[in-house]
Amino acid sequence: AASAAPPLPSPTPPASTAQPSAAPPPALALGARTHASPSVRLLARELGVDLTKVSASGPNGRILQEDVNAYVKAVMTASRAPAAAAPAALGGGLDLLPWPKVDFAKFGPVEVKPLARIKKISAQNLARNWVMIPAVTYHEDADITDLEAFRVAINKENERSGLKITMLAFLIKACAFALKKFPEFNSSLDGDNLILKQYVHIAFAADTPHGLVVPVIKDADRKTVSQIAVESGELARKARDGKLTPGEMSGACFTISSLGGIGGTYFSPIINAPEVAILGVNKSVTKPVWNGHEFAPRLILPLSLTADHRVIDGALATRFNVHLAQLLADLRRVLL
Repeated sequence: AASAAPPLPSPTPPASTAQPSAAPPPALALGARTHASPSVRLLARELGVDLTKVSASGPNGRILQEDVNAYVKAVMTASRAPAAAAPAALGGGLDLLPWPKVDFAKFGPVEVKPLARIKKISAQNLARNWVMIPAVTYHEDADITDLEAFRVAINKENERSGLKITMLAFLIKACAFALKKFPEFNSSLDGDNLILKQYVHIAFAADTPHGLVVPVIKDADRKTVSQIAVESGELARKARDGKLTPGEMSGACFTISSLGGIGGTYFSPIINAPEVAILGVNKSVTKPVWNGHEFAPRLILPLSLTADHRVIDGALATRFNVHLAQLLADLRRVLL
């Protein structure tokens, strides 16, 4: 995920039966400055690691990528050791059974393929978000018949200039407008406080050969659809080439995950903490819709909004979805 994760909790001291090697490396002294490259700091944010707790092995006390990986491994080892020794308890905590160990090769031929780095990082964030956030997904259909006709006409006019407006650009603009009307969706939880952001940065999931990455359109509410189309296109190209910078993947308030180019009807996207909502979009399809006199063909876009129920209840989520569908049906509402 693109947004920064909270620091990993300090590891529980290992039980007396655990090996001494399970303890994490010694932390830096309180108040000490950490020395690390931007790439190492990005890795630490993605893994939720507090660099002040990582033992540095580089020159002049510099923290290396290997130090971060060693710290995470030590924390995970320390947290697993007591759980393996004690029986699973019912009730309060997440006392889960150990992951099953299976020799798949005894059932037939297998191939072992390491996960890509992006997928390994995403897996940790997604697992945390799925467990920690009480999320509910709400579905809505948006009639984009007129918007699609307008998009096609504009692209026809801009053939010589090369400017191509995608449906994603309209979606980002509509979501930016909706976030201004429903500020709870443009917030983050911080303990018992709700942080309401005065800026609108919208992320979109980009498919790459190495996995999904999430570039961010900054100040989407202040940009035109054309500007958003150009910027999202450039970010998508950089994502495919593996050239996105940490700044281009951070600071998002809300995320759009579009599968429209592939297909599907609806799905339940996982919220990208510390955001409180995410919009899933599937492929538009022509359906017969009753207009009061007859069934007429209309182009329908399926929307799937997942929201954090601690901040957003069902009524508010449905109002947001309905408002977003109205904006997409007639984008002139953005001018009001």
